[in-house]
Order: sequence, then structure tokens, then C-alpha cells
Amino acid sequence: MRALLTLFLCLLCLNANSQAWPSKPLRYIVPFPPGAFNDTLARTLSAELSKTLGQPMVVDNRPGGNSIIGTEAAAKSAPDGYTIFGAALPFLAIQSLFKTSFDVTKDFAPITLAGFSANLMVAHPSFPAGSVKELIAHARRNPGKINYGSSGNGTSVHLAMELFKSMTGTYMLHIPYKGSVPVVSDLIAGQVDVMFDNMPSVIGHVRAGRLKALAVSTGQRSPLAPEIPTVAEAGVPGYEQQAWFGVLAPAGTPRDIIARFNAEIVKVLNSAEVKERFGKQGVEVRTTTPDGFAVFLRSEVDRWAKVIKEAGIKAD
Repeated sequence: MRALLTLFLCLLCLNANSQAWPSKPLRYIVPFPPGAFNDTLARTLSAELSKTLGQPMVVDNRPGGNSIIGTEAAAKSAPDGYTIFGAALPFLAIQSLFKTSFDVTKDFAPITLAGFSANLMVAHPSFPAGSVKELIAHARRNPGKINYGSSGNGTSVHLAMELFKSMTGTYMLHIPYKGSVPVVSDLIAGQVDVMFDNMPSVIGHVRAGRLKALAVSTGQRSPLAPEIPTVAEAGVPGYEQQAWFGVLAPAGTPRDIIARFNAEIVKVLNSAEVKERFGKQGVEVRTTTPDGFAVFLRSEVDRWAKVIKEAGIKAD
């Protein structure tokens, strides 16, 4: 009888604890510096989740190490529902490029996909090539004399250019930076020749004439800039690549908390105001169930591991 009473009291305590969540501030880890869309997404969601969950959510930028520092911090965080993580395409590629202490398919619990964005190939206005075909010809005449910047090894923009190089038989020198903001600044200053970057980071500079656009990386033209051709139609048939953004938690986070995060985040992202605002930045909002996001991640890990191996992509 006493054993049954003890069990009953324990169940009551567990239920009380689960109902009390969240009872303290939450953390949203971003493995990139402030300024890029990953940070914009985190701050948008954190502001709204703070209201609906009744606790402040702090954005914790952990850049560096080609996104490994922030990803490792998230993977090793307690699975208690107080930490979530902002992932992007590098999340899928880092294990194929580096030795890591975590496994992206085992150490994280998917919450939801957030959206997709084209990567935009841009150059300094003085760069002699004004189209993809001209860039290919110029690069073949000057192997190794053209440089391209990226926001870091293994990022979507690094992989976009390496895939381009592999498919066109060109060689350009890679200059990895710690984030999008500094490399775009150097591109505008003329210290970098060309690069791919997420459309939200560079489309404003294109509109202002500080950069010139050569092509978008997706299979279809972007509704945000329909006048810009795709890489495929501009001279590299079959080329297609896009950036994505999503939210995860440490593996082992209770499923009821994952479900609550999913419901709240999906509601924010699918609001008319957020969809319109993100759309103007070149991001198409697209949400999923946790299980749907898990299927997407597994397929993309396999896809990029194959691309990296076949293209011989290395971390510089």
C-alpha cells in the first residue's frame, strides 16, 4: 500500500514539474554572428516565444569554428526544454568536412523546418565578368587568380561555389570568413571578386548598385528578383542548390515540449506579417512536423555527403 502511495506521489510530482515548464529563461543558440538571416530568424522567434511561453528567451550567438562551436554547445546542452538551436545547411555538411564530437543525426531532436532561400551569385561592380558564362570563361583564362569569399567552410555559400567549380571545371581561390557580414563588406570594398550568399544578405546591395548579380542558385528564378537568371539557365545545366533554415533541440528533450515548440514556432512563422517580411528578404517560409523535419534532415545529410565526396570539396 505504501509503495502504491509513493508511486502516486511521484507521478503527481512529475506531472507538476511538466506543467511548470517553462519556469525559467530559455536560450536560442545561433552558430553564426549577428547580422545574417539565421540571427534574424532567431530574434523574430525569440521575441514571440517570450510572449507565448511566459519566459524570456535569450539569443545566444556562438559563431566560429565553421559553425561547430555553436552546434557543439547545443548538442551538449541539457535536454530539459530550455535550449533550442538554429540550424542551416552547414549543419548537414560539417561532419563530411570535419571531425566533430557530435552526430547531427543522433544528438538533436528536430522541431521544424523554417524556410528556404536562394543563394545569389554576386560580384563587385568592377569585376570584368557580367554573366555566368563570362565568369566561367574568365576563370578558365585565369586559374587561381580569381578569389571568392564565403561565410565559412561548409556553409551553404561555400558549397554552392564549390559545386559550381566542380561542374564548370574552374578554379577560384576560396577565402573563408567568420560570417556573412564581413565578407559582404569586403566584396563591396573590392577586396573579394565574387561570391554566393543568401539572398537576404545581398539583395539590398544589388538594388543599391553596390554589387551586381550574376545568377540565383535555385532551380527556378526567385519571385523576389525574377529578372536574375538561374545558374542552370545562365550556362551550367543541372545546377541547383538552396539554403534552408530550421529549429532543433538537444536529443532527449521531452516530446511534449518538442510538440509545444513546434506548435508555437509554426504559428509565428505562418503569420501573414512574418511571411510577408521574410518574403521581402528572399526567404520562403515552409514549416513541418518534427517527424517531417527529421526525414528532410536525413535525406539532406546523405545528399551533401555524396556531393562533397564526388566534388572533392575540402575544408580550406
